[in-house]
Amino acid sequence: MSTPPDDLPRYRVLTGPDDAAFCRRVSEALDLGYELHGGPAVTFDGERVIVAQALLRPGRP
Repeated sequence: MSTPPDDLPRYRVLTGPDDAAFCRRVSEALDLGYELHGGPAVTFDGERVIVAQALLRPGRP
């Protein structure tokens, strides 16, 4: 696991279409030391599934 830069926020919410690009974004955040915070929220915008996932960086005040 790499150490994330200090300027990254402790809390993030990633959103986007439920596709490979979204999964890569979440995976990259996990590689930076973020942890999933709860399960994803999922909705349908009439054309595609949209996902939101909250992430936390532990150990930071």
